[in-house]
Amino acid sequence: MATSTALAHPNIAFIKYWGNRDNALRLPVNGSISMNLDGLFTRTTVSFQPSLPFDELIINGHAVMGKGLTRVSYILDLVREMAGLKINAEVMSENNFPAGAGIASSAAAFAALALASSRAAGLTLSEAQLSRLARRGSGSASRSIPAGFVEWQMGNNEEDSFAFSIAPVDHWNLVDCVAIVNSAHKKTGSTEGHAIAGTSPLQNARVADTPRRLEICRNAILNKDFEAFANIIEHDSDMMHSVMMTSNPPLMYWQSATVEIFHQVREWRASGLPVGYTVDAGANVHVICLGDSAKEVEKRLRDLPGVSNVLVAGAGGAAQVV
Repeated sequence: MATSTALAHPNIAFIKYWGNRDNALRLPVNGSISMNLDGLFTRTTVSFQPSLPFDELIINGHAVMGKGLTRVSYILDLVREMAGLKINAEVMSENNFPAGAGIASSAAAFAALALASSRAAGLTLSEAQLSRLARRGSGSASRSIPAGFVEWQMGNNEEDSFAFSIAPVDHWNLVDCVAIVNSAHKKTGSTEGHAIAGTSPLQNARVADTPRRLEICRNAILNKDFEAFANIIEHDSDMMHSVMMTSNPPLMYWQSATVEIFHQVREWRASGLPVGYTVDAGANVHVICLGDSAKEVEKRLRDLPGVSNVLVAGAGGAAQVV
């Protein structure tokens, strides 16, 4: 019985991934940039056991069947094919943050699964190979493999669509204060959302403009230009949600508390506090600030109506075997 345990962090996308040009391979319609979130993690143990009649998935102590297990078995099948194995596996996974609530739980989960399953199968994959493997389970998982500030290039094909670090963890002391306004599992997951992105008349304009936003964001991170950074991440987030709201059927993830945080963050920034917001596929708001201001930002967010909790995370490292 071969066993391996891996830990991976969720990530927050500054320039968003929304929509695929190939749903099966999860090849994105545009590149994206993100930051791994330290302190938030998924820990996954994979053990290949000849006695198992089928793959088993246990998340936070509960057995999972159906779609969740199917997605995990798909990654295990890719690993078994690479390793020449024909053995079923038990996958035990736990995370220390809400799943399915727009905090990239699937990114951390599939990054950890890619690393743990490949190691358990006796494979030693390169970072790019791991990123590609994780991408097959969840597009954003490709970004949770490398460390720190990460760019996922859309690439031309399966081979060159992977993520890499553009700056290390200690490059810039950015902190993500995640304002939790809803920790429930969202009704429409990202996979379904990506599939209908093209039904929005705004998607083509968003995609065509992405190279410009990527360059502004990349430069803002490399130059530690917070004003440019805050403006572009808010702009990009609003564009993605505009596509969601104008898809068929429409996706409206925001709640009244979400919108109230937007207004507050912009007022705080106008008065000199270095903050900016971005929202993934969910209602919770990632309020990004400079490390020196994190305590103040967390306190202000906790005082807002509708905010049930605030998770605080700096830049996180690469997926790792533990």
